Amino acid sequence: MKRKALTDKVIVLGVDGFDPRLAKKFMDQGKMPALKEFTRRGSAREDLVLLGAMPTVTPPLWTTLATGANPGTHGITCFFASDPVNIDTMYYNLDSRQSKAEPLWNVFAEEAGKKTLVWHWPGSSWPPTSDSPNLHVVDGTQPSGINNGIPFLDLLKVITGSEKIASSQYLPNTSHVAQGQGCIIDNAADLMEDGDQAETSVFRKVIAAGNHAKGFQFSITEQEECEIEALGNMVCDTIKAAIKPAAGWAQAPAGAKEFTFFVSGGLERRPALILPNEQGVYDSIQFYKSKKETDPYLTLKRGEIRFDVRDTVKNDQGENVPCNRNYQVLELAEDGSKFNLIINNASQVGRDDYFHPKSLYREVVENIGNVPVNFRVNGANEILVRETMLPSWENYCNWQAECLTYFMKNNKYDIIFSHLHNLDGVGHYFWHYACNQEEWKDNNELTYQQYQEEAYCQTDRYLSKFLPFLDQGWTMIITSDHGLLTQEYHGVILGEIHGVNVPVMAELGYTVMVKDEKGKDTKEIDWSKTRAIAIRGDHIYINLKGRNPHGIVEPADKYELETQIISDLYNYRDPHTGRRVISVAVRNKDAVHFGMGGPECGDIVYFTEEGFNKIHADSLSTQWGYAGTSVSPLFVAAGPGIKENCVTERVIRQADVAPTIAALTGVRMPAQCEGAPVYQIISE
Repeated sequence: MKRKALTDKVIVLGVDGFDPRLAKKFMDQGKMPALKEFTRRGSAREDLVLLGAMPTVTPPLWTTLATGANPGTHGITCFFASDPVNIDTMYYNLDSRQSKAEPLWNVFAEEAGKKTLVWHWPGSSWPPTSDSPNLHVVDGTQPSGINNGIPFLDLLKVITGSEKIASSQYLPNTSHVAQGQGCIIDNAADLMEDGDQAETSVFRKVIAAGNHAKGFQFSITEQEECEIEALGNMVCDTIKAAIKPAAGWAQAPAGAKEFTFFVSGGLERRPALILPNEQGVYDSIQFYKSKKETDPYLTLKRGEIRFDVRDTVKNDQGENVPCNRNYQVLELAEDGSKFNLIINNASQVGRDDYFHPKSLYREVVENIGNVPVNFRVNGANEILVRETMLPSWENYCNWQAECLTYFMKNNKYDIIFSHLHNLDGVGHYFWHYACNQEEWKDNNELTYQQYQEEAYCQTDRYLSKFLPFLDQGWTMIITSDHGLLTQEYHGVILGEIHGVNVPVMAELGYTVMVKDEKGKDTKEIDWSKTRAIAIRGDHIYINLKGRNPHGIVEPADKYELETQIISDLYNYRDPHTGRRVISVAVRNKDAVHFGMGGPECGDIVYFTEEGFNKIHADSLSTQWGYAGTSVSPLFVAAGPGIKENCVTERVIRQADVAPTIAALTGVRMPAQCEGAPVYQIISE
C-alpha cells in the first residue's frame, strides 16, 4: 500500500461542530474569505459536505477521522461507553484504550519516521498508544479545551456590587438560569437570598464521569436534566458585595469606594477599589490581595476583559497555588453605586499532566504563553454571549493558532492533527436557545443569527493564520466531526447521551421506575418490571435473562420484543406537535448499514427525526435544523498533492479522510481502515 509521497507536510485543521451548510452560506456572502481561498486553491464538494459517520457525537467521529474505521469497528459508539451487562452503567469514552483501531499518527511516527503532533484531538488520542519518540500528544481527555480535564482550583465568580447591599455575602456553588435581556448577575444574585445552595446534579454527574475507571448511573426523567446538552445552567459562586467609602487603606485616592469579594472557595477575602477619573466618573476597579498593598495586581476599566491574569488561590492546606484566570467588568455605574463583575474559573499553572513529552508544555508556555481558560457563562443571556463568551473564544483561537504556526515555522513537526472547539463550545451554550429565543430576535443590536455568524467569522480568522503555509509546502485538511443544528421541537427525552432516557420508554411501557411513598417515580429503575431501557444517544438495551443481572426477558422472546419496540418507536408521536419522533430504528445486526452494530452498540439502534434532534448526537448525519443549520461535518483540502479549484461530486465519507492523508504522504493505511482515498481530488 506504500506509494510515492505527494507532500512532506500535512496539518489537519479540525474544528468541532463546523457545519458546512452555515459555512457555505457565510462563505458565499463574502464573510469567510479564508475558507473561500482554501477552496479556490484546493478541492471540496460544492456543498462542502463530508458524509459523517454515526452516531453524530464527538469521540466516535474524531476516532473515525483518525483511523479510517467506522464506530462499529473501532468500538467508540457514543460519548460514553455502556456496560453490556449492567446496562444502566456508563463509562467515559474519551480514552484511547477503548479504541480497537490503529490511528494514522502511529503509522507516521513508528514506520514513516515522521515527527508527528496530535493536538487536543478528542478521539482516542490520550493516553498515547505509541512509544515512538516521533509522536507528541497534547491532551484529548475532553473536547472543550486543553487542560480542562484537570479540576479547576476555584470556581467561576459572579459578583454583584451595590450600595444598597448592607453586608457582603458569599453564596457558593449556585446555579444560574437567566433568560432574556439584562445582566445575568442581577438575576442570579436574587436567586439565593438565604444563602442556600442550588445543586446542579446533572452537572456533577458529568464532572464525575471524568474518572475513567469508574462507571456511573444516571436516569434522565425531566426536561431540565437534558439541558446539560446545552449547558444552559451556569454553576458558579455568587457574591453580593456591599459598596462603601474606602477606609483603612495604605493608599486610596480621594473619592474611592471599596468592596470585598471572595476567592479560594470562600477561604480568602480580597478588597477592591472603585475609582473615579479626572471628570469624577467612576470608570475603573482595582483589585488587591490586601489593603496594606499600595499596588493592585489588576486594574480594569468599565467593560474591559482581561485574559490570563496571573493570580493565586489557596488550596485546602492554605498554601498559595499559582493560577491564571480571566476578569471582566461587565457594568459599572458612573456614580460607582453598583457594578457587575465576572471572575473566571482558576486554572492551575504548571500542570503538564496531559502533555507528552512534558517538555512540550514548557516549550508552549515559554514561547506562546499559558494555556487559556475560557469563560463558562450562561448561553441564554445575549449580553454574556456577545461580551464574554465570544471574546473568550477569540482569545483561545489566537493562542492556539500561535502555538501551531510556531511549530510550523520552526519545522518542529511533519504531520499535525489539531482540534479546535470554539464552534461546538459556543453552539452548545446558545445554539440550543435560538428557535425559542424571542428576545434575541426582537433586539435591535445583535440577534441570534448574528452571534452565529460571528462565531463562524471567528473560525475564518483562525483559519486565515494558516493560509501562508500553503506556499511553504504544507498540505491542509480542514474538517469537522459533525455540524451543530438548532432543534425546532423541544420536550421529547429520547437520544440524550448522558444517561438513561426514561420518559418516552416509560410511556411506551418498557422502562419502569421505583415509586416513592407518594407513588411518584424515583431515579431508580425497577428491574423486576423493566423490559428495556434507552441509554446514551442512540441505543436501546433489552433487560435479558442470562446476560443482565436483573434480566426478565427470555432469550427466546428477544426478537419479538425488539420487533415490538421498533414498531412502537415508529408509531410514537410527540404529544405537543403530533409529529413522528423516530426516523430510523433497527436491530443491532442491521446497524452495520450505518457503520454501527457489534458489542459496543445496543440491541436496537435508532435515530431521531428532523426537528427533534438535539444539536447533534442523536440523528442521521444528513439532517438539517432550524435557521440553516445541519448535522453534517465539513471537508476542504488544499496544498501539495491536491487539485486546485476542484469541485468534486464524490460522496466523501468520514472514513475516507485518514486513507486520503495516507495516500498523499505515501504511508500505508491504518490496519482497520474501512475508507478509501478520495482519488478525485488528488493531483497525481
